[in-house]
Amino acid sequence: MSFKKLHPDLLEALERFSIENPTPFQKSSIPIIKSGSNVYCTAPKDSGKTTTLILTTLQKLKCEAVGNAPRAVVIVENKENALELYDAFLAYTKYTEVRVYVGYKELHIDIQKSEIFEGIDILITTPTNLHKLFLLNGVSTSQLLLCSIDDGVFLKQKSEYNAMISITQSIIKCQYVLYSESLHPMLKRFEEHFMERARFIQK
Repeated sequence: MSFKKLHPDLLEALERFSIENPTPFQKSSIPIIKSGSNVYCTAPKDSGKTTTLILTTLQKLKCEAVGNAPRAVVIVENKENALELYDAFLAYTKYTEVRVYVGYKELHIDIQKSEIFEGIDILITTPTNLHKLFLLNGVSTSQLLLCSIDDGVFLKQKSEYNAMISITQSIIKCQYVLYSESLHPMLKRFEEHFMERARFIQK
């Protein structure tokens, strides 16, 4: 597999970054993620997991802005990771209309609610912050297509694990993709909750 089957806007972005060929992890993971399956993606650092997350998210949204409710959510561990991933997404969405928003507990929840209400396509946030938004009707999941979890080992922490379970109980249907460097037994337990019939990619 090459990158040729991706959206033209993504191919242009990859060309800008002089990325010509997918990593072995990307070769095996991107087609499976594009198929719509729930996927556990386990690979070492610098295998191309974050770029895969960005490419498959934007591919799923067809690199366009639609409606007001988020169509993709990206779960991260903390504010620092959220802001870092936000900047990475902006590099790829620079010449598109895709609206990326980042939310975290240090930003007042009412500000987040009002800014999300104005219309976003991708929401990057932590499990506990997203759970709080759900409780306050601050975000709709009616249009949600994809929920990706970046570097998901942090979900072995009980508070984050429980928040993730609660979040997924509020989502009627979407695709879940969990990226991590190792598959902790607690992450494997998500199969019993929202990672039904998940496929496994390990590099």
